[in-house]
Amino acid sequence: MKTWLPWILTGVAALWLLAGLPQRKDPTYATSEFGKLPVVLNGRVQPFDSMARNALLQIRNKQSVHVEGARSLSATEWLLEVMMKPETADDRKVFRIDHPELQGLLRLSENEKHFSYHQLKPHFEEISKQAERADKLPPQGRNSFERQVSKLNFTLVLYQRLKNTLRPEDSADFAGEVQQYLAGIPPGFAAFKAREAKADYDKEALRRLGEFMSRWESLAQMAYPLIIPSPHPEHARDDWSNVGSSLIANAQGTPLNPAITHYARMTAAYRAGQTDAFNQAVREYRDDLRPSYAAELSKCEHEFFYNRFQAFYQAMILYVAAFLLACACWFNGAEWMRRSAFQLVTLAWIVHTCGLVYRMVLEGRPPVTNLYSSAIFIGWGAVILGWIIERIHRYGIGIAAAALLGFTTLVIAHNLALGGDTMVMMQAVLDSNFWLATHVVVVTLGYSATFFAGFLGCIYIIRGFFTKRFSADLARSMSGMVYGTICFAMLFSFAGTVLGGIWADQSWGRFWGWDPKENGALIIVIWNAIILHARWSGLVADRGLMNMAVFGNIVTAFSWFGVNMLGVGLHAYGFMESAALPLYLFIGSQLALIGIGLAPFSFWKSGGALTTPK
Repeated sequence: MKTWLPWILTGVAALWLLAGLPQRKDPTYATSEFGKLPVVLNGRVQPFDSMARNALLQIRNKQSVHVEGARSLSATEWLLEVMMKPETADDRKVFRIDHPELQGLLRLSENEKHFSYHQLKPHFEEISKQAERADKLPPQGRNSFERQVSKLNFTLVLYQRLKNTLRPEDSADFAGEVQQYLAGIPPGFAAFKAREAKADYDKEALRRLGEFMSRWESLAQMAYPLIIPSPHPEHARDDWSNVGSSLIANAQGTPLNPAITHYARMTAAYRAGQTDAFNQAVREYRDDLRPSYAAELSKCEHEFFYNRFQAFYQAMILYVAAFLLACACWFNGAEWMRRSAFQLVTLAWIVHTCGLVYRMVLEGRPPVTNLYSSAIFIGWGAVILGWIIERIHRYGIGIAAAALLGFTTLVIAHNLALGGDTMVMMQAVLDSNFWLATHVVVVTLGYSATFFAGFLGCIYIIRGFFTKRFSADLARSMSGMVYGTICFAMLFSFAGTVLGGIWADQSWGRFWGWDPKENGALIIVIWNAIILHARWSGLVADRGLMNMAVFGNIVTAFSWFGVNMLGVGLHAYGFMESAALPLYLFIGSQLALIGIGLAPFSFWKSGGALTTPK
């Protein structure tokens, strides 16, 4: 039975993954079909579903909205309410506030963490005043209250812009307003020309046209995405506009874009609770788009599937299960647990790879383009290293480190995604697929290997200090694992740094400029070289090698995140002030482990089985 148990567990996990592939049918409104409709935001075509998920992540830190006594609303269902029925959406508790000082200032209940737009509306002036004060401070100098009030103000503005995406939020009959506006353009312009000629003119017609133009101008300024496709796709496929700008263009004689009519019909049907009419309007709009925008529709359908399957979240769960099994096998020596962990990590890595490749195809880019994708790729590379080491040394060590790093890096990626769209248009200096596929990929593999060696060092110290099941043979095997991994890390970090210098020479006209990111990459190379020389010269034995590898985690984390948080230099594209505390905590944990690792062997539970190092 134990021979088959790993395959049974893997089969159950695979079936669980496959169960999430079929598209679930919408019970009433065709929210999935609406979620696949294309918009232009952050310089790229994306579906409404992506916009909804990214906005909700920024506002609530989750991709769904909890509804008491009912199932949770998906991101697209929530977005439909926000855009088409804001009076209902305003009562949803979506704004996350967990800072006690901010809750006290706004006189909110300290027993809750989520609040509605209606609850916050009376405090808009105070929130705006506090946020304006906080935004004048440099990001590095803001305290937790200032960071949260600044974020709250940003999310409130974002929410208001979403409400004005399809129509003015206070519009009772948007389709009727549009028809009145179109009918009022000829007499309004006639009145304007007559006034300019100092002749009698229809003051009422001019007033009505002026009110409409002012209303559309406000709508154009408030709208978030561009949802009106270009009427000339053969000239500029991404030359889209928002509803307000498109309506203003009608005053110059441009015909009404059919998309406005379709969205007005969807809004009217949704507000009236007419599901069939809403679903038909969505279908007709898709059919209307297909002749000219088939490629955009296809991309949005694929991105919708990518969003719904959540490959990285699924892989995260599998990595956790594999790590627990690997740890369990250390204590009871059950081979079936080690094999189960190995097979689950293999399955998780396949899912991880599918998500990575799918994302590359959607972006049309190499795997690493920003901090978010670097986290995904570092974990992916580390899992490969752990898989290879486990095939050679079957102790459950390599697979545990692989599962832990895979999970940790995907958690980091998830938190980086809270900042919004992770597939934004590249900055001009980074817009080079060749260098992204060479320098960035190679240097990131160096990060992966250095981290992997460091996590092996952590396992060495933890198992040796806290358990009695750590032998001298296992210690020597782990020393060989770390040494080989450091050699790999040295090669790739050095090659990646040199390639980065060549790219810098082409982009900025100098090979090296002592930029913080360049210095961070160089420090990784130097530290890996120091480890290898210390080992070759006999300055350190097994335990010293492990402590140095653990310190490599600090060096790599600083190069990966720390230099970005400095907010200076030509490489500060991924600045993220909220990463400071987690980074400091991580560094503290690694220093604590090094401190434990330096303790005399008499304090180690497995100390008697290990050889005292030099």
